[in-house]
This record gives sequence, structure tokens and C-alpha cells, in this order.
Amino acid sequence: MMFAVLPESLSTLVFPKIQSSTRPHLVSRARVYHLKTIYMPAVRQSSFFSGTSTHFSSREVERTNRLLRYPHPALRSINAKITPKEIADGSISKIANEMLMIMYATDGVGLAAPQVGFNKRLMVYNPTGDKSKWLNELIIINPTIATFSKRLELDQEGCLSFPGIDGNILRSDWIKFEALNLKGRKIRKKVVGFEARIFQHEFDHLEGKLFIDRLDRNDREEVQESLDRLVQEFGEGGAL
Repeated sequence: MMFAVLPESLSTLVFPKIQSSTRPHLVSRARVYHLKTIYMPAVRQSSFFSGTSTHFSSREVERTNRLLRYPHPALRSINAKITPKEIADGSISKIANEMLMIMYATDGVGLAAPQVGFNKRLMVYNPTGDKSKWLNELIIINPTIATFSKRLELDQEGCLSFPGIDGNILRSDWIKFEALNLKGRKIRKKVVGFEARIFQHEFDHLEGKLFIDRLDRNDREEVQESLDRLVQEFGEGGAL
């Protein structure tokens, strides 16, 4: 089932454009929607971004080249569940750790397996985006969403598979999910705020859904030229 947090009454609304700060990493002012209640909270100091580092080692360059860009068909493909055997033989651990290195090399905070051409239900993230803070890393296998907040927050997102493209996306304020860890043990976790936004973004990837699918009409029109350029660069065989 596709993950959706928008009530039908909100899914067709066109929200006013949020003016981004000129500070780096897409710092923006969030708006929160809870059924019919709309209010403005304090300015968020962290937001979802996709940067590109300009100082790569040769190994990091190799890693960034493995990152798939829209409209590669793997980004729209079905992602299979990971089997107990794949967990036990250590192959998932190796892939997950390489995904983390790709994520750090591209200044990301999250990455899903289809973004590196591995169509399995695996994602990684670190809300700090800092590889020295490895205790904040999370490797998530076969996630499912147990429940989510009806309180919705509008904030700016980008994606490593869409370089230089961003837009305002509605997400649930918190999420409770179930998944497996690298030992094959079931984990349950509630994530809130920025971490919840990262989780939902990466979970969408596992469903074959991309953040551009959640843009309102105005934001989609603003980025369409950039999307068309990516499609042209990719050539034939892309999955829009």
C-alpha cells in the first residue's frame, strides 16, 4: 500500500509559496496542518536537503557516481522484502554501510536502496548528516508504518536523486514504524519532527514514490524545467 498522510480534503489544496532562507541547507519556515486547524510554529533550524560536496576523495567520487538520478527506472520499481538469509549472510550489512558512505559523500541525511539500484526494502539515515556522529545512524530493513500523526507539517525537502531541486512537502509530524535490524530482530520506534520527515521521505522511495509526486501544483510547475532537463540527460528508458 502506498503511504499517504494527507486527508482527501488537503490533497488537492494549493499552498502558498514559502520563501526559503538564504542560509545554506534549505532552512525554511514550516507550516503545520491539523485537520481544520492551521498555525505557524517557530522557525525550524534544520530541514531536509540534498547538497553536493565540492571536496571528494577518489573513493568518494566513486561512491557519488553510484547514486541514481531521476528518471532512472529503479526509482520507480517494486522493492522486494529482504529475506532472513540475506540478513544472515552479511550482504545487507555491507550494502547498508556502503549506502551510508554514499549518503555522507553527497551531504545527505538519508538514502533508500533503490537510489543505488538495489530494489530491496532497505533504507539508512542519520538526522545529523555527520558521519562522526555514527550513534545517530539507523539502518532499517523491511519497514512498515504502524500509525502516524494526523497533524501535518509543511516544510522544504530535496532529494539526492534530484540534484538542485526542492519543494514544500506535507508530512506527518510523527510516525511509529516497525522494521528489522541487521540482526534480523524486530524493532519498533516512534520518530518525530525532522527525523519523521526523513523516515517518510525514504519510505516513499521504497514504495516507488518520489518527493516530486507530493509537490503542489505551483511547486511542480516551478521545478518542471529542471525535471525536463534531467529526463533529457538520462535519455530513453526513463520512468517518470
